[in-house]
Parts: sequence; structure tokens; C-alpha cells
Amino acid sequence: METFRLMFLRHVKYILYLLSMYTLGVGFTPYKIVFLSLILGTVISLLMLWNLTRKIERFGQAVAARKKVRTLGTFSRLALAALAAVIVLTYPQHFHIVPTVLGLMTSYIVIIIDFLFQKWKKDKLHA
Repeated sequence: METFRLMFLRHVKYILYLLSMYTLGVGFTPYKIVFLSLILGTVISLLMLWNLTRKIERFGQAVAARKKVRTLGTFSRLALAALAAVIVLTYPQHFHIVPTVLGLMTSYIVIIIDFLFQKWKKDKLHA
């Protein structure tokens, strides 16, 4: 379970780097609405990742203890995505839907890239 926690912390670090680049984009480019939308989607994506990680840890503990297993929180992740949509639709002068949706996908993209990078690193080590 420790490797899972380290993987989560690595993903959070990458997402925080992305958020810092988006913040620079808000400050130094004329595309403020795009970067604000990316920030909104990415922050909610990070909350979803944290929630999923917490649920998976509880799921693993329940399986190890042979207890009844609850859901992994799909409803709460959908509710967070709906919250992002409501914010975008409420404040269209500050946010656009497409960059927000791209921001919502950020954690999944980071997970895939990190997986491929770790696999490449592992294959290179064993070669």
C-alpha cells in the first residue's frame, strides 16, 4: 500500500506543476479565460483523484479484513464534475466549458503518462 501512496503523491506533484504553469498562463498571456477554466477543471480533477485514492485505500483495507466492500465513490466524482459544469454555466464570462473538461481529464492523463514513464523506467532498468 505504500507504493500506492507514493504513486498518488507523485501524481499530485505533477498536477501541482501543471497548476503552476496554468497560473503563469493567467498572469502572462491574453488567454485568461482558457487558463482559468483549466485551473478550475484541474483543481476539481485533483479533488476527484484524492477522493478515489482515499476510497481505494478503504476498499483495500476492507478486503484485507474480509469486511463488506462499499462503492468506490462514482457518484461523488460525478457530482464534482457536475459542480464544475454548474460553475462554468453560472459564470460564462470567466470560464469556458471545453478547457474545463480538459482540466477534468488532467488526473487521468497524468496517471497514464506516469504509468508509461514508470514502465519505461522499469524496462530500461531490467534491460
